Amino acid sequence: MSSILPTDSLNRFKRKTAEYVEQLKATGDPLVLTVDGKAELVVQDVGAYRKMQELLDRAEAVEGIRRGLESMERGEGRPAAQVFEGIRRRHESRGG
Repeated sequence: MSSILPTDSLNRFKRKTAEYVEQLKATGDPLVLTVDGKAELVVQDVGAYRKMQELLDRAEAVEGIRRGLESMERGEGRPAAQVFEGIRRRHESRGG
């Protein structure tokens, strides 16, 4: 996907929807649609959208792991064994 997104007017998109859909599927690139010269909408092929969503999910997971590792390096949190032992004790004290 290129860094500069193709742009066209919403009116032209409405007139030539089938052509644009074919282009979106072929390139995987999104298309910015303008109204009165201002960027208002982005349309894209569902496959490209899903790929983008997967990349976002992966980036968020990596960020969560990074924050967890930094927290651990600062000595925050508790070891998993200690947490599980606390859960076991609470469960046993409730008659479970």
